[in-house]
Amino acid sequence: MKNETYDKLKYIAQIVLPALGTLYFALASIWHLPYGEEIVGTITAIDTFLGVLLGISTKKYNDEKEEW
Repeated sequence: MKNETYDKLKYIAQIVLPALGTLYFALASIWHLPYGEEIVGTITAIDTFLGVLLGISTKKYNDEKEEW
């Protein structure tokens, strides 16, 4: 994975998705928007999956770096 791709995905996983989930959860509660739990659950699942992929990528990068 290229560094630029990794950095963008990390930003999305650490900042964008948690903020989006929190925003929708709050607005769904206030404005009675539909599927609040389902949407927030989906965002959380995607964020968790992305975090695992980034963790694997980081481990692989560090392992390869140690071999040099």
